[in-house]
Amino acid sequence: MERRYSLRKNMQFQMVFRRGKSMANPRLVLLFLRRPELKIGISVSKKVGGAVVRNLVKRRIREALRPQLVKLKRGHYVFVARAGSAEASFQELSRALNQLLRRQELFLPEEGGVRG
Repeated sequence: MERRYSLRKNMQFQMVFRRGKSMANPRLVLLFLRRPELKIGISVSKKVGGAVVRNLVKRRIREALRPQLVKLKRGHYVFVARAGSAEASFQELSRALNQLLRRQELFLPEEGGVRG
């Protein structure tokens, strides 16, 4: 994931936590706040594990998001890893992430129709 898409300031995270819509599954929590630009933050607490485990989970979430970036609606997204994400494989985390994005209807509409 490119750096320009990162939520970096605590104030931005707090705004999403306060005003954003949230949805969860056993592995992840997704908070979304409609904004004019696309920014993404990932939060992994010490409850998930030590530094090595937390960084692994962050890398997996980042990689699962990478192919989805062009399909996402504009806004601020915060993904919060739950304790179950530490034992999850990349595929399981990717599925959990996509499930949350679909449930909140955060993918852009597919371009349909006949071209030519």
